[in-house]
Amino acid sequence: MYEGIIQDLIDEFGRLPGIGPKSAQRITFHIVQSQSADVTRLAELLATVRERVRFCTQCGNVSEQELCSICRDARRDAGLICVVEEPKDVVAIERTRQFRGLYHVLGGAISPIDGVGPDDLNITQLMRRLADTEVREVILATDPNLEGEATATYLTRLLKTLEVPVSRLASGLPVGGDLEFADEITLGRAFEGRLTVS
Repeated sequence: MYEGIIQDLIDEFGRLPGIGPKSAQRITFHIVQSQSADVTRLAELLATVRERVRFCTQCGNVSEQELCSICRDARRDAGLICVVEEPKDVVAIERTRQFRGLYHVLGGAISPIDGVGPDDLNITQLMRRLADTEVREVILATDPNLEGEATATYLTRLLKTLEVPVSRLASGLPVGGDLEFADEITLGRAFEGRLTVS
């Protein structure tokens, strides 16, 4: 336990997602030992991000403009909407270079334990968006965990009222994985989504 401002900074870094006490301590001491100009630049970037970055008014992705670069891109297929939980999921899918449609970012997943219900997510905006445009398919790309499954199930029921075709990303065994380490749900999904080999 440190005293004063050092401990305050460690505590603040520790509140960030994915940063444990040891990482918070390492980051704090890195900043203390860094050049003054580097720390000033970091502080300025943090302030600038809070001022300039907002959420796309159409899809909910992060952007510095009213519409994100994906929604502004006329080459994208507006008939395909991929629904994801967070902006980081958009980046992950874009890296595959397999999807050329548009996105809708929910801003999280349904989690009653954490007090997150459907009204806390961008679901109303999704329904309004689907009612206003001609969409050929909605692809649900929520995480393959309890919260993501609950969200996908809820959206599937809701989207049936619009008669829009809905699909879910396949899930199963990762390449290079061992069967003995796969959990029952993942292994079950791998059996359900198996492909015919000819």
